Amino acid sequence: MEPPSAPARRGRVPWQGLLLAVSLLTFWSPLTTAQLALEFMPSNAAEWEDVLFLAHNLPEDLAGYAWFKGGRVDSKRQIASYKIDTGVNNPGPAYSGRETIYPNGSLLFQKVTLEDTGYYTLQAIKTNFHNEEVTGQLRVYPELPEPNVTSNTSDPVEHKGPVVFTCEPEIQDATYLWLINSQSVQNSTRLELSKDNRTLTLLNVTRNDTGPYECDIRNPVSASLSDPFYLNVLYGPEAPTISPSDTHYRSGANLNLSCHAASNPPAQYSWLINGRPKQSTQEVTIPNITPNDSGSYTCVVHNSVTRLNGTAVRTITVSAPCGRGSFTEGKKQTCSRASCFFCH
Repeated sequence: MEPPSAPARRGRVPWQGLLLAVSLLTFWSPLTTAQLALEFMPSNAAEWEDVLFLAHNLPEDLAGYAWFKGGRVDSKRQIASYKIDTGVNNPGPAYSGRETIYPNGSLLFQKVTLEDTGYYTLQAIKTNFHNEEVTGQLRVYPELPEPNVTSNTSDPVEHKGPVVFTCEPEIQDATYLWLINSQSVQNSTRLELSKDNRTLTLLNVTRNDTGPYECDIRNPVSASLSDPFYLNVLYGPEAPTISPSDTHYRSGANLNLSCHAASNPPAQYSWLINGRPKQSTQEVTIPNITPNDSGSYTCVVHNSVTRLNGTAVRTITVSAPCGRGSFTEGKKQTCSRASCFFCH
């Protein structure tokens, strides 16, 4: 599933453009008996954006208009009034200096803030004082910041406890979405989302769960995506392997054994030869070996973080060199890749 496409960042609507809408509506006001109505442009406003409250279906015989903050006509919360015969705006107690009433009753509200969210009421004042009123709701949303992902650990141990991711910051009226490897996240047997989707819990973490993990937040006016977050999953060591696989060597050859185990962080290596510590390296090398070098070679691996260990054992047989006349007649030689020389 592809990640949900983010809405484009909204450009500011210049107040001159809103004035053009007002002018067109002023010169085109068809007679109608429909009910007085409000339209907000835009319907969902970003903070510091200009919003036009458009009045539709105005009644006839108008003397003026009055705008109020709130869901009813209240002289104490009047923003401004407008008299048609004089064309004068009269500010009221709730006037902030950012509001302008136009001849068609529409209100231009410049640079709205989150505190401006709420209900607004238009009163159409008629010459016969049979006034009409209509109320609408303005919704103002913040431009969202870039979120960031935090977790209870960034270095989890494989199969040890859950990893809990949180999308910061917490923002009201915002929707949270999660992406793993650029794919949308849903609840599953290993993934749990909180009720508000702000927290993602990864159960039974494995070495394949490194990520990236991203958080997307959005509201009706903007969207923002976090930087990718990666896990450093600690695991191992797995059962080590010793190479090459040869077990028989001739005297005088060079013995080179290498040990490897999958581990994060990389494993620490050490060797035991016939139970005695030899060296703490990934490889062991013995030049010009003799039968005295025969025996068990044990590779010991250790992960200093997971505190787990592993071992592998290789039994090495070194044949003695054959002197002249030392082959037993009629005996079949036993060959290995390293040597066909066996004395009888």
